[in-house]
Amino acid sequence: MGKRILFLVGPEFEDIELYYPLYRLQEEGYETIVAGPSRDTLPGKRGYSVKPDLAFEEVDPGEYAGLVLPGGRGPERIRNNEHVKRIVRGFFEDERPVAAICHGPQVLISAGVLHGRRATSYPGIKDDVINAGAVWLDQPVVVDGNLVTARIPPDMPMWMREYIRLLRA
Repeated sequence: MGKRILFLVGPEFEDIELYYPLYRLQEEGYETIVAGPSRDTLPGKRGYSVKPDLAFEEVDPGEYAGLVLPGGRGPERIRNNEHVKRIVRGFFEDERPVAAICHGPQVLISAGVLHGRRATSYPGIKDDVINAGAVWLDQPVVVDGNLVTARIPPDMPMWMREYIRLLRA
């Protein structure tokens, strides 16, 4: 497990919500691994792309210290993938740090791990988060146990600061 962080990404991910935490975690000495529906290159919403290191089916969640779920359209496109749900549940069962921003909580909703939690997200999915049994808070970052959520790109410095704090604990 050590210092490996897993990113789950789908087509039309929000470019900056993948690359900002990816590079920020690399600066802290973490090895970042990107998983997607396949190993084929995925387009971001704003012109960047990423070539996943692994397909979802290849991921053993026990090999990673933490999980990051970028937003954009990607979460909507991967949320019902059985491997994605298995991976996410593995992190919550072991209470390892999970970071989700913007539409990233859609993946948490489909995995059934938000009930009873406090979280934030892009305001457009507020009702979905509440309907999943979470308390939605309109603030830049919410930390609830192993979960760190944020709303939008300007929240990312606070989001990553809290996430890195959890990883170091």
